Formats: sequence, C-alpha cells, structure tokens
Amino acid sequence: MGTTPRVVIIGAGIVGANLADELTERGWDRVTVLDQGPLPLTGGSTSHAPGLVYQTGPSKTMTGFASYTVDKFTGLEADGGWCFNQVGGLEIATTPERLADLHRKAGWAASWGVPGEVVGAEECAKLHPLLDPDRILGGFHTPTDGLAKASRVVEVLARRAEARGAVFQGGTRVVGIRQSGGRVTGVETPQGEVPADIVVCCAGFWGREVGAMAGMTVPLLPMAHQYARTAPLPELAGRNDERIEARLPILRHQDRDLYFREHVDRLGIGSYAHRPIAVGLDELPRLDTPSDDAMPSMLDFTGEDFAESWEHGRRLLPALEQARIEDGFNGVFSFTPDGGPLIGESPEVAGFWIAEAVWVTHSAGVARSVAQLLVEGRSELDLHGCSVHRFDEVETADAYVEETSRQNFIEIYDVKHPLQPRFSPRDLRTSPFHARQKELGAVFLESHGWERPHWYAANAALAKDLPMDWRPPSRDAWSGMFHDASVVAVEAWKTRTAVAMYDMTSLKRLEVTGPGALAYLNRLTTGKMDKTVGAVTYTLMLDDAGGVRSDITVARLDEQEFQIGVNGNIDLDYLRRELPEDGSVRVRDITGGTCCIGVWGPLARDLVQPLSRDDFSHEGLRFFRCMRARIAGIPVTAMRLSYVGELGWEIYTNAEYGQRLWDVLFEAGRDLGVVAAGRAAFNSLRLEKGYRAWGADMTTEHDPYEAGVGFAVRADKGPFIGRDAIAGRDEGSVGRRLTCLTVDDGRSVVLGSEPVLLDGAPAGYVTSAAFSHTLGTPIAYAWLPAEATVGTPVEIQYFDRRVRATVAAEPLVDPEMTRIRR
Repeated sequence: MGTTPRVVIIGAGIVGANLADELTERGWDRVTVLDQGPLPLTGGSTSHAPGLVYQTGPSKTMTGFASYTVDKFTGLEADGGWCFNQVGGLEIATTPERLADLHRKAGWAASWGVPGEVVGAEECAKLHPLLDPDRILGGFHTPTDGLAKASRVVEVLARRAEARGAVFQGGTRVVGIRQSGGRVTGVETPQGEVPADIVVCCAGFWGREVGAMAGMTVPLLPMAHQYARTAPLPELAGRNDERIEARLPILRHQDRDLYFREHVDRLGIGSYAHRPIAVGLDELPRLDTPSDDAMPSMLDFTGEDFAESWEHGRRLLPALEQARIEDGFNGVFSFTPDGGPLIGESPEVAGFWIAEAVWVTHSAGVARSVAQLLVEGRSELDLHGCSVHRFDEVETADAYVEETSRQNFIEIYDVKHPLQPRFSPRDLRTSPFHARQKELGAVFLESHGWERPHWYAANAALAKDLPMDWRPPSRDAWSGMFHDASVVAVEAWKTRTAVAMYDMTSLKRLEVTGPGALAYLNRLTTGKMDKTVGAVTYTLMLDDAGGVRSDITVARLDEQEFQIGVNGNIDLDYLRRELPEDGSVRVRDITGGTCCIGVWGPLARDLVQPLSRDDFSHEGLRFFRCMRARIAGIPVTAMRLSYVGELGWEIYTNAEYGQRLWDVLFEAGRDLGVVAAGRAAFNSLRLEKGYRAWGADMTTEHDPYEAGVGFAVRADKGPFIGRDAIAGRDEGSVGRRLTCLTVDDGRSVVLGSEPVLLDGAPAGYVTSAAFSHTLGTPIAYAWLPAEATVGTPVEIQYFDRRVRATVAAEPLVDPEMTRIRR
C-alpha cells in the first residue's frame, strides 16, 4: 500500500499534466489524471493554444511562473520534436504612450531577472523582417521568450509522470465530487468512483462546473478569443519547415490588440480587438473524437469580428496586403475578475483544490507552486495575487464576474496605470460617510468593491495656505496620473500640523471570541497575546518556513473577545481553516456592520476629548491600548494606534452610527482646521514612518528580519507557527533587506516595481513609493542586498532614465516616536 496521498487531477491539459509531473517528481506516486476527452488531444484550451510564452509583466509572481515554464519546457524532448521554440518575443509600439510603456516593461524585466531591451524601429525590422519600420517607433525584445507546443508538452509530461506511477485516463467525465465529514473522498464518473484523498480541478473553463460539484464558487468566465491563419505567404517561403515551424520572434501589436506567430509559411494572428464573447458551456460542441480542426473548445470563426483587425495587421505587415485568411476559429479561454489565475483549496471541503484560469504561459510555474503547497505546505513564490480566496463575496457573484471578466478581455493589452480604478461596477460597498465624502468632492478609487477616497477636492482651496517647504514640485504625467499633488500635500500638512479624519472602514475587521481564543491567537501569531484587556498588539502571522503570511493588529476587548485587523479575505480564510475542532473559537467578519475613522494629528486630542466624558489623555489611553467609550453619546471602540505616525486613534462604531460620528467629529474640528484626508496622503505618511504594507513591501517570500519587522517577533513566548523556521535569525544575519531610499533630485517620483541598480547592475526592485511631503522629497522602499547600507548610492530605472537615490536610515520622520506618544 502506498504511503503518499491518493491524488485525482481533473483535466489532462497543460496544467493537469504539469501538476502530475511535479507531484510524481516529488515522490507522490498515487496520482490519477482524468479527462472527459480522449488522450492526448482532449479538446480543451490546451489543444488549440497558440503557445505564446511572454514572461514579463508587472507581477513578480506571474513573471516567475512564466520563467519557470520557459526553463522547464526548454529542457523537454519529444522524439526529436521541440516542446519550446525559443524564438524570442518582440512587442512593438506605434504610439509614444506604448513606447513609454515598453520602457516600463523593460524595467519589470530587469526587476524580475528576465533579459530584455527596448530597441529602435530599424532593429525591430531586422528582428522581424515582415515589419514596416516606418509604422513603428520601437519595440521591446526579449530573447528568452518563445513558443510552446502545448499538445506535445502534455504528451511528454504525461509519459514522464506515468513512468513514475501516475495513471492518465481519458474518456472519463467527472459527474460528482464525493465527500464525507467535510473532506473529499473521491470523484464520481459514469464508470464508477475513483477514491481520492486530494482532488485538484485543472479543468480549465469547465472548472466552474466542476467546482460547483464540491459546493465551491469558481469565479471565472469562459470567453472566445479569435485566432486566424493566413494562406501561405511568399515572404515566408523556404524560411521554415514542418519540423521547426517558426524562426521569427513572436510579435505583439498591443496598440491594436493583436499578436502574430509563424506556422511554417503562414502567419497565425490572434485578436483581442473584438467584442467580448462570453460562452456558455451548453454552447460548446460535444465531440467524441476531437481533431486539430474540431474540438469542444473551438467555436466557429466570426469573420465580421475580425475584419478591422485584419486591416490593422495588413498596415503593420506589408506581406499581408495581398494575402488572405485561410482559416480561423474562436477559441475558448478562461477569464477572471482581475485577470489572474485561481489557486486554492475549497473553504468547505478539505482536500478539494483548484488550479484554474491558467494559460500555457504560466502553466508549469503554477503547477510547481500547487505541488509545493500539497507536498511541502508552501509555495516558494508568493501566491496572494493568485489565491481564489482573494475575492470578497460580492466579487464572486455571477453578474460581477461576467462584467469584470468582459472588461479584462477588453483591457488585456491596454497601458494601465497602477492606480487605475475599475470604472464599473462601482458603489458596491460604501462606508456610512460616503454621502459626506461626496459633498467634500472625494475622488474615489476602488478596491474589492469598496469606494475609498484618494483625496478631497474641497481641500484644494487650502493649497494657497501651504507653507513654501510643503509645496510639492510638479510631477511627470505618469506619476501625476490619478493624483492631485497640491491637494494631497494639504492633507499631509494638516495631518502633521493640525488634525485630519481618514476613512478606514474598508480595512477588514474580524471578531475572534471563545474560551480558546487566546491560545488560538497565540499559536497563529508571533506576538504575546496574553496581555491585559485593552491591549493592542501589532503582530505577524508566519507560514511554516517563517515567511510573512500577514501582519495584523490584535485588540483584546475582553477576556475571551478580540478584534483583529487583517489584510483581506485570504487572512479570513486562513483563520477559519485553523479553528480548533472543539468549537472553542469563533471567527466572524464584522467589517460590513462597522465603520472606522482615523483621527490623527497633533490636535487630535483637542478635537476628541471635549466630545467625551471618557479619558482620552495620554495617561487615560496609552499608545497601543484601546477602550470602549462614548463620543457625543455614540458608543465607540477607540484604539490608540496610528499608521501615519501622529497622535490619535482608530475610532470604531456600528455602521448605523457612522454618519453621525463623522458629522460630530468634523463639526467639532472646524475651529482646529480639520480636513478629511485620503489614501494618497495616508500612503505618503506611512512610508515616512517606515510602516510596511503587506502584499507590496513584504510577502511569504520574506522573513520578519529581512522585512524589518523582527520587533514583532516574541520568540520566548512559546510555540507558534513559523517559530522554529526563524530560530537563530536576526537583522544582522540577513542577506537582503527592505531598504529605505530618498531620491537625490528631490522631485522624481516613482510608483513601484522599478528595478534598483547597485554599481550599475540590477540588484533589487521598488516595492512602495511616494512623495514625502514632510521632508519635501520623493522616497521609496526597495528590496536590496544587505550590503547596501545607509549612504549607499543607487539608481532607480524609471522608464528610459535613471533616477539617483541614496539608502537612508529609517524611519525618516520622528524616529524617537515622540509625536505619536504625546
């Protein structure tokens, strides 16, 4: 009898085959792969995928997935045929905006370790002779990108996995997921049940249907994407043969939502320029024997949708002017609300996992991470942007998934700013202060359906009062987008010199109660939880390897009652999974029924104390303490902590009292110069204080000492998850650090993900950045080698220029913490 778990993988496409290979490579030999289609050409998306593998993107994780896919596929052999043809990639620009974006992309490549460079129009034409250099401004060339022969890769990986004990079974449709006692026990098929300890759904656009069998919501939408092939082109005659297929780099014309690749002497053309075409599973053809020309994931080509794209292609490539389209199809792929893949375990059925909405580009990398999760308990790459649990409930509704997935299809090749908000749907989740914020001209950005004020137009009238040393320099167009520098400066100035009110409602809050709550939180966090009622603790949750899973605040409201501030739904899912089976702990999401105002600034006490009979003095409510109180008769919980580094409190109340609380505080603060302030000022102020943002500045890829939050670890408190992994580590032993930088010219603002050069060579990347209004200079945080100590000069690659910066001691503002402890 085997000693490894029985694993059933649903779907024998590029993800399922990779996962079987990764699991069996790690010694798990009881792996069964089921697919409703015949083997090896099952008829899913893999069977018709054009196979483009472009590695570089804004996400470090997604780029890591793609780079691993390149490395793995390059090393595969298929009876003399290639599995990966490393022809390189070329993305061309026909507008100045796109050319600038390609420089930004070259920065990402340098940050994530992918070779690439921006080249001129003539060099583009040398790389791809079909191009008309007079129609382009330049391009981004990545020599290690290329073409994956997806169906061939699947065959090779299946054979390799089978040699290690895996079983692949085609013609087997899954009709149910068996479970008992909250755990998966097997998979139902018309041929009988296949027992399983773990089931991983890699069914592609059928994943939503399979997930529903386990009671799991899988927020993806199947959509059609057009792909056409030309008749033979004289310009390609004799360049390739059936064995090699392609020698020219794969070409992307993103200004027109097009891409091109060779098929011997023909060109394949893919288009995202057409209308979004959502596909119902009942619309798919049912074929017992799929072929290269007919499969369930291939719908009829709609020529009218392709007409405009064809004309744009002919303008770019003169060889197409006399050519014709010989064949085409509308291929079905999976899209999600934010364009990312879906990885994770069902919250209700232990052992039921999904790896969905994964394209060939990222397939091997995703499979490796899932295998690492199953075998080792953690992925070496941070997965928070891929977790199926990253979405809140409203984001998984059918209408939301459909609308946002359609929009992602439309915007797939767009130049997108990192702050660019979703334009629709909006106003899904608003705080009780929303009406007042609109009256103040709030400019809202959106996150997980929440409307979050970024700055307030009403404060523009105060810009004339800004002292000279608080007046910000003008910004370049990119860093100034979705930003009003003068207004944000006013809000930061008022926070540092008077008092400001921040809407903190959208930050997720959980209530943890029960006789086992203290022991539960002690086990999950690095901090000492056994403190007196009224204590507030900043602490970390680590994974088993000591990576920072999240940073949270824990307030002890009573002996068996805690309120914790977490970073999102992923934390809620984790906390629920870790609940003791004896029912001694309950976790409840209280975000929607409560609200929070951050009242911060040197005059915060002058504003709040006259409204309350409770003691808001320094002695009455010390730093990192909380109390239940009343403000103007409204019951509140006040926590004395501040992520902007000023005196004040996070003031919580039930949502029903929210607008009244806002009105009372705002009116009382008029004579003190109170302003409403938004997330832009908040981000600037928190960076000045060196406060980390989980997910941007630190993730599971970093330990507390590297991230500069080792002070939150109480190793002597007793056992907690991750304690053994970080034993013996400290700030002096790390090889890299999250490092503070100040920009030398005092005006160049970067936004994040840019490469940082040490001695002229890429050595790290920016995580967060802002203009420090208190200091009057741009600042950034970046991951750099530990030898980059205070005073070390570095350069930040910002588009096509280098910005000089210097490693600085942190925190930049009030290192003695006197302002926050008044």
